[in-house]
Amino acid sequence: MKKKLIIAGIIVIIVAILVVIFSTGVFQNKLDTVKGNLIGHSFVIEAYDGYGEPTLTVSGKSVAMEGNRTGDDLTSVITITVDGDAIETCGDTLIFAEKGLVKEVDFAEDLSTSSRGISSISLKINEYANKFGKSRIVVIKSQMGQPLAAYSGNKVYWEIVDDLPKTTKLMIDGKALYIHRANFQIIDKALVS
Repeated sequence: MKKKLIIAGIIVIIVAILVVIFSTGVFQNKLDTVKGNLIGHSFVIEAYDGYGEPTLTVSGKSVAMEGNRTGDDLTSVITITVDGDAIETCGDTLIFAEKGLVKEVDFAEDLSTSSRGISSISLKINEYANKFGKSRIVVIKSQMGQPLAAYSGNKVYWEIVDDLPKTTKLMIDGKALYIHRANFQIIDKALVS
């Protein structure tokens, strides 16, 4: 009987660990990347000039983005493939939002924050909390600082994309958002009053 209880306890612990691992932002991002490579994702791509003026909007069922190289060096030129057709671009701010990701666009109200102090412990906690995803607001601005879009979610995870120049990938509640050549802030919802 005691042996069965020990085995049952070990199984419960293993299941709990697996639930935690599979619910992390890192795992969701890796799953999204594999899924994207196999079946593609539907994205809306918005391009803006440095002043925040829209220059192009494109959407497609299968979207890919890749950096271009000169020898071993990654250039600032990227190639976007949308349903088999290509766009070469350099310099514009680009937002790739997976279909189903809702943009919040109310910039009339100022974002105000209250300071509670920062310690090395809270910095470490925030570093690890990012890996699991946490409740955040993403504010995207043009290269000249004009607000473009805001997204929010309960589980927000981000990473720098190694093989794409000047690109950050976010996962917001399981949906992908790529930000290319833009200023942005990722703000804990608890700081916004």
